Order: sequence, then structure tokens, then C-alpha cells
Amino acid sequence: MMAALTEGQKSPWCEVVSLLKFAFITSSIGSIAVLSAQRLIGTSPTGSAVFGFMAAACLTSWVTGLVFGSIPVIYDWVRYDPSEMLCAVFWESSYSDMMTYILCAFSICIFLPFLLMFICSVRIVVSCRFSNRYTSDEDTDLSEVTPLLAASYIICYTPFFMSELILLGRTDLAPAPDWLRTLSSVMSYLDCCLNPLIYFFHQSFREAGLALLWTRKPRKPVLEPVLTAITRTDFSL
Repeated sequence: MMAALTEGQKSPWCEVVSLLKFAFITSSIGSIAVLSAQRLIGTSPTGSAVFGFMAAACLTSWVTGLVFGSIPVIYDWVRYDPSEMLCAVFWESSYSDMMTYILCAFSICIFLPFLLMFICSVRIVVSCRFSNRYTSDEDTDLSEVTPLLAASYIICYTPFFMSELILLGRTDLAPAPDWLRTLSSVMSYLDCCLNPLIYFFHQSFREAGLALLWTRKPRKPVLEPVLTAITRTDFSL
């Protein structure tokens, strides 16, 4: 909205947008990978070691995104891209710097979580053939929406990954076509809109969200007389 109103984004807002974009992309796929692992392992109590490991994995994905998002800001690689309608990384120095950065970012932030998602999905499919563990009503949690989250993430961010791979294959540092960069930006916004809808389809999440938005004061219970003792009185003349 600011880019549309001001015909672009300027410093320091431009750098902040670029940094947060990398952080959100990395944390999203990291969170989906954690949900995939949780769906494979099953629900675990809050105080268990598995829960602590998953929380640490989510935090690690955020920190990794912030680190890789800070590198272009530090080296002044961020420029406003009218095609993407937001600030993006433009390479003007050397092909080796760009190749090193993209390969490291894809290997750590994208490939490893995607590999975990793929392995967990295959294990789940194999396990479902031999048991009905994941179809039981007693073993339901938020990881049920993981397949939809993973599918929407892969579909919506495929144009972004394609534009980065095209850039990687061009030694003259020419960016991807304008239409592809515009499509990648639109699809990334679409993914942000789909996530709340996907979560809303989960009954427990929907009930918890509605409980936060719509709370009623509990009615005071109506106290009924309770017989606690019997006293016998003798009347003598």
C-alpha cells in the first residue's frame, strides 16, 4: 500500500521490507516442516523434550531468515523493484557473490526443510497403509492442516523460486522477466491470505479463535435448596 501511494519504497523502509520478506519465507517453510515432523511423531505433551525441540526448530527458522535477510541489507544490495511492487535484492557487484548467497540460502533455508517435509510425508503415507493411527479422532492436532499448508506454500512460492533460479543461470546478473517477478509477488501475497483460511478449517483452531473473539460472562448458577440435615422435634403435652 505504501509503494502504491508513494510510487515506491525508500530507505530505511525498503531495507526493513526486504529483511522481513526473507524472514517470513524462511519461517513459513520451517514451521511447515516442524508441523510435518509433529504429524509423523504424533501429539506430545507441552513439557516433553519433543515439544522443546520443535519450539527450538521454529525459533531457528526465524533466526536463519533474519540472518540471510540481513546480509543484502548490510551489503546494500536492496533496491525497489516496480515489477515485484516491493523491495528486492539486485546484484550489481559479481556473479560469484550472488551464486554463493543464493546457493547457501536455498540449501539451508529451503532445501533442508523441504527434504524434511518430503521424508515425513512419505513416512506418514507408509504408516497409514499399515495402521489407522492418523485417522483416529483421539489423535488430532493442528498438524492435520499440514498437507494443505505445504501444498499452498509450494504452489504460491514456485514463481519466486523460479525467478531466483533463472537469475542463478545468468552470468550477466540480469534479473528474471518482469512478468515472472510480478507473478512471484502476487502469489506470495496470495499465500499469506490462504494461511488463515486453511487454519480456520481446523475445528480446534476455529473454536479457540472464536473463543478469543467472542467471550461471554458465565451466568451465575441458580442455587437450589439442598437437604443437609433433619431435626426431629417431639411435642409433649
